[in-house]
Amino acid sequence: MVKVKTFGSQFKIFHITQELDGLDGQVNDFIAKNKVKKVISVSDATTTNTDGATMGIIRVLTYEA
Repeated sequence: MVKVKTFGSQFKIFHITQELDGLDGQVNDFIAKNKVKKVISVSDATTTNTDGATMGIIRVLTYEA
C-alpha cells in the first residue's frame, strides 16, 4: 500500500543547515521505525512569509509499507 507522510520545519536565520540535518534525521527515523520497504519519492517545498522570504520547509515522503 502506498502512503504519504509530511514533515515540516521552520527556518531560523543562520541555522538552516542544522535544521535541514534535523529534518533529514526525522525522515530517516520515521523510515527505520515504520519499517518502510520502499521509498517512492521525497519532495521539498519552501514556505514564505508575506514579504516573500523563505521561512520554512515542507518535506513529503511517499513510500510503500
